[in-house]
Amino acid sequence: LDQAGATVLTGLTGNVAIPRQSGAGTAYWVAESGAPSESQQTIDQVSLTPKTVAAFTDYSRRLMLQSSLDVENMIRTDLATVLALKIDLSGLYGTGSNSEPLGLKLTTGVGTEDFSADAPTFAEVVAMESDLATANALMGSPVYLMNAAMRGNLKTTKKDAGSGIFLMEGTEVNGYTGVLSNQVASGDLWFGNFADLIIGYFSSLDLMVDPYTHSTSGTVRVVAMQDVDIAVRHPESFVRGNNTL
Repeated sequence: LDQAGATVLTGLTGNVAIPRQSGAGTAYWVAESGAPSESQQTIDQVSLTPKTVAAFTDYSRRLMLQSSLDVENMIRTDLATVLALKIDLSGLYGTGSNSEPLGLKLTTGVGTEDFSADAPTFAEVVAMESDLATANALMGSPVYLMNAAMRGNLKTTKKDAGSGIFLMEGTEVNGYTGVLSNQVASGDLWFGNFADLIIGYFSSLDLMVDPYTHSTSGTVRVVAMQDVDIAVRHPESFVRGNNTL
């Protein structure tokens, strides 16, 4: 999601409320010397509340003795990676329950485009762009986000019968950058201005080495934890395409 352009906030403390305008004022035609009626913008808030993602692993004393690898560094890197992947996945598909952030798929207001087959047609890809434009949300630097299978579909599906041009040429789809991530579910194609997806970090990656829990066997436990939340600032900035909607 960072590669797609998500807004990342670090060093947050306490619950965070980000104001946003959800409704505009009203303009009026008035006669000479007339005055318009008062109107107010509607303001609400996007809230970020720390949620903890964690993982741990145990490694044996013998592994430390016999391995040619830097075991500690390998384990730290692996735990950091699995936490990052979990946060990334929740940004797209988080349920909003059981201490998990709410992701894009289940956020009210995110658009959908029903494909007729596994591989979308050019018209369906363009329809995703049109969905954002209709919602006045086609701004910033929107991208198409897909997994490897969808990228293969786009690279082998022609725009039309005679041009010899495919839906994805180089790194672009319909004139926009295509970003690859196997975090994207099978059959999904996302399009949106990912700057409107906020990932807020309330802590850095916390690593704790615990040599005591299994000290009698010489086993060492490494625990990784991070506090984070995810929020969508403007749901209309996103649309998900799939043929099983």
